[in-house]
Amino acid sequence: MVPLLAFLGVMAYSLPMAVMTPALPALQAEMGTSAAGAAWSVTGMVLSASVATPVAGRLGDLLGARRVLLWVLAVGIAGQVVSALANGLPVLLAGRVLAGVGSGVFPLAYTIIRKGHPAERAASAIGLMSAMLGLGGVVSWVIAGPVIDHLGWRWLVWVPAVILLPGTFLARRALPPVPGEPGKGVDWWGALLFGGWLTAALTALTQGSSWGWTSAPVLGLLAGAAAGAAVWAYVEATVPDPLLDLRLMRLRGVWTANLGSLLAGFCLMASGVLFPLLIQMPEKDGFGFGGTATDTAMVALPASVAMTLMGLVNGRLDRRFGARAVLAAGAALTAAGYGVLVLWHAELWQLLLTNVLRGAGLGMAYAAVATLVVSAVPVSQTGVATGVNTLLRTVGAGLGTQLTAILVAAYALARPGFVLAFAVCGALALAILAVALLAPRRPAVPDEPRAEQPDGPPAAF
Repeated sequence: MVPLLAFLGVMAYSLPMAVMTPALPALQAEMGTSAAGAAWSVTGMVLSASVATPVAGRLGDLLGARRVLLWVLAVGIAGQVVSALANGLPVLLAGRVLAGVGSGVFPLAYTIIRKGHPAERAASAIGLMSAMLGLGGVVSWVIAGPVIDHLGWRWLVWVPAVILLPGTFLARRALPPVPGEPGKGVDWWGALLFGGWLTAALTALTQGSSWGWTSAPVLGLLAGAAAGAAVWAYVEATVPDPLLDLRLMRLRGVWTANLGSLLAGFCLMASGVLFPLLIQMPEKDGFGFGGTATDTAMVALPASVAMTLMGLVNGRLDRRFGARAVLAAGAALTAAGYGVLVLWHAELWQLLLTNVLRGAGLGMAYAAVATLVVSAVPVSQTGVATGVNTLLRTVGAGLGTQLTAILVAAYALARPGFVLAFAVCGALALAILAVALLAPRRPAVPDEPRAEQPDGPPAAF
């Protein structure tokens, strides 16, 4: 069951999200659009996935995870087909938005795993799911270049769509029914408000560099997001069955995992900006490598492989040391990788070494934060809690992409900008280590909502 869920996660979310980035130049040329227009094929899916992930998770908690998962897969497949057949940018973007709904597979899978496995086996299954994020990167780096060169970018979209069809059939046959919460209503107003303010905030985040951080559209979106979030929080505090019980977010096991997920997302995606720039820059004064996109893929590949492998062994590590210790060790490895880059970045072997360290560290961290969240919330809140955790990882990834690009651009792509960006990432990895030390050692798995008052974060956080 778990391998099937992990496979569906890769095909519905990780692979479609990852493969489009290397296809952007080809897509731009075929669609006759600008670079910014082509980039919306990635941004649109990110926005859709960010909203769909916690909403699908909560619907799974209420209506049954298997039932909602099958609907999510159907919408995701439809989006892939629309994208592959698109004859213009608007249709392509509509397809990518629908495809983003497939991201709901992840929180729904966590719910099915938790309800269908004993607690001692859940960590192994969660680690496998987290490893799939790394596997999606591995597969996309390996297949993207040859597919684009010989078949065209549309086949990058067809591949997951075609494979998802039998995967969905198998899910329908193999996955056990998972009960929801009879008698509980769906907070549709909360979902609508949540999607509205979150879309506004993420649009401002992803477009800030191109529109200008002080431009009227960005400031207007941020102001609208703040107002919408306030209204949404009020609604969630007053309705009987909220989309998200905000009290859960104050539990120590939850807020530490969410903060760790945000920082880990930053550290992961920052390298997606820094490494391609560094490797493909013309060599000058001992800096830059004058490489190709293939060279970049080969250097990045060890990080994805290491991330996948560490996710696979997460269960064994969790049983022996606990999720808190795994998160701390992952943060230390990630910090070490970026620390080496601050001092040594003139040889490709140095980049390869640091990628192994970073990949292993982030693989451990991603698996550990998911385990912490699942261990800290009632079973009935698993879907929405893991959905929010995945959402914050996406937000962190967006921040990593934007802020590191700003740092290196401020120094005209010279060595000091890269060194500063590596140092910032290393410092944030150390912050994950601090968060790990604040996390509970081995939180109990509650069956019902906790009666005690939630633990709020210290003032320093």
